[in-house]
Amino acid sequence: MDNRIIPAILGVMVLIFVGIGVLIYLEFRPDDEIRYESDGDVEFSGTAIDSGARIEIELLRSQIEALSGQVEQLEDRLRAVANSQSRATVPQSGDAPVFQQDGPNDIIDAYAQVVLIANRRNVNKGLQIASPTYLVGVFGKPRGDLNSTCQPMTNERLKSKLRTEQVGPVRVRMLEPAIESLRNVFQKIEATDPDLYARINTAGALCVRHVRGAPGRISTHAFGLSLDLNIDGKLDRLGDGRTQLGLTILADFFKNEGWYWGAGFSREDSMHFEVSRGLVEKWIAEGKL
Repeated sequence: MDNRIIPAILGVMVLIFVGIGVLIYLEFRPDDEIRYESDGDVEFSGTAIDSGARIEIELLRSQIEALSGQVEQLEDRLRAVANSQSRATVPQSGDAPVFQQDGPNDIIDAYAQVVLIANRRNVNKGLQIASPTYLVGVFGKPRGDLNSTCQPMTNERLKSKLRTEQVGPVRVRMLEPAIESLRNVFQKIEATDPDLYARINTAGALCVRHVRGAPGRISTHAFGLSLDLNIDGKLDRLGDGRTQLGLTILADFFKNEGWYWGAGFSREDSMHFEVSRGLVEKWIAEGKL
């Protein structure tokens, strides 16, 4: 019997029971007021409403239904394997056992799959964002006049630290200490998961402009301390609470290095990774910025 099928069934059933438990909790939890933090490009303040909890419940219900279907499929497969083994000829003593290939490694094709971001408001727990307001207070504006298009940086303190380099699988233009830190991240990813590493792509790093649609508010990309990543060049949809599976894996490596993931913004931006305030303060203390 395929020893992987039974653990798979048990794993899916556990997920179903956990999901049911979460549904029960969401149905009967007290209506505490929930407030969200502000992030680099978007600010949100206000109390949560019942519709938000209802959306969570409906999403969980749909996931439980999908998991139930997977359990049924695994049970059918288990029965089929049992039947085939009961009909199989037992090899004679001394015969070499014959093993069948299961096919290609499916996880390789799953990196670009879009999934829900679990507990996304807490993905940056322990890290503090380096907001544009904070960065302007420390370094000044990256340039005097900003519009909605990318322009050259004129701030001499920041400009002197700008570098354009190939860092792992991507070519970026960022501040020098950010490039050094990014190189550390990619080296760890390549050593741990070379298949994922080979599929990392970028949608850009430095872009000195204001937030599109919000003149006067500076984009976090304008300081050379953030970049956008994706898998296989497929851009993530902004603000839908979903992301590519590969990005959720990358996020762990970036968090360990002290980078803040845009999935935790009030308007989810999971392609976005930026240096945390703690790293900025550390580099300033070390004389790197």
